[in-house]
Amino acid sequence: MITAQSIAQDLAKVRATNPLVHSITNYVVMNNTANALLAIGASPIMAHAEAEMAEMVAITQALVLNIGTLSPYWVSAMQVAAQEARRLQKPIVLDPVGVGATTYRKQTAQQLMQTAPPNIIRGNASEIKALADVATQQAKGVDSTESADAALLAAELLAKNFDCVVCISGETDYVVSTQGIIAIDNGHPLMTKVTGMGCTATALIGAFAAVNPNYLEATANAMAIMGIVGEWAAAKAQGPGTLQLHFLDGLYGLDETIIQKLLKTSEKTLAR
Repeated sequence: MITAQSIAQDLAKVRATNPLVHSITNYVVMNNTANALLAIGASPIMAHAEAEMAEMVAITQALVLNIGTLSPYWVSAMQVAAQEARRLQKPIVLDPVGVGATTYRKQTAQQLMQTAPPNIIRGNASEIKALADVATQQAKGVDSTESADAALLAAELLAKNFDCVVCISGETDYVVSTQGIIAIDNGHPLMTKVTGMGCTATALIGAFAAVNPNYLEATANAMAIMGIVGEWAAAKAQGPGTLQLHFLDGLYGLDETIIQKLLKTSEKTLAR
């Protein structure tokens, strides 16, 4: 179980060590995720050229792969980066954006997992089910069409088969591993009106995985911070535009007192 203290400890480590997070991510969210990493105390770098992948991975502390805007060149770069990160034992976080929408996305995600299985996967319920080859509704763009609860068995399957942590984003966020399941009930509906919040969560997971080798804890701590800061920002915001402003400020000013006040988390057991 994570606590306000454990979350604050990881946050302090991020701020003290300023980990460099390499994100091969989509055009839509680059600015959002880079600013979020800076606000939390990490450093972003977003390099996509295959020719520099090995050198880039060598100087970073975590690798985030996001398939939101795919191209063959980016896929090749992702594969090289993932192989090098795996060789150097650096955490790999995969965000299978819209993986169920097209055959190309699903094949790309599967290839990446076969090339160098990620340590952490974060997606919505439909993405996690599609990634696990579990029957699901036809995905609509990158929006979730199912509840997070419906994907828990798929997440457990992925966690066992790939020895990884799987995070399902939703009204309740679930962090699943062979160690157990952590449910996080923080967040606010207004967050769904801002593009890239899920991708931002993935980037923050990369920062926390860079400082905490217990990837279940690192993922849960990052997701708790996303939800807590989202709630805090929504209380101050007048709409989606000001939510983004207050969200970055919230990441920058977050402390253990705010975490202690707002944290809502529990452990969960899968029904058999």
